[in-house]
Amino acid sequence: MKPQFCKREKDLPPLGSNINMSSIVSFISEVPDPIKTSMEGFIESHPNWDQYRFIQAAVARFLIQHGIESRLITRIYIDNVFPKKLSEGEVL
Repeated sequence: MKPQFCKREKDLPPLGSNINMSSIVSFISEVPDPIKTSMEGFIESHPNWDQYRFIQAAVARFLIQHGIESRLITRIYIDNVFPKKLSEGEVL
């Protein structure tokens, strides 16, 4: 499976800018077509989201739901799901 990337919005501030760059993990993973299609559809219909924000929110929520008690993980989830400022016309 060839990796595909969604375009990143130029006007979005970098997520997790308060996190040390050495903590960034890069990975390539095959995603089942129904998940990939749904993810692409969500990102296309929500222009203030990109693949990076989507994955950060999903992983943080998974960890929280599975018992990780970390204020930093909770903050990452909240910051991704509820951004500080939306541009005019953007919706969650």
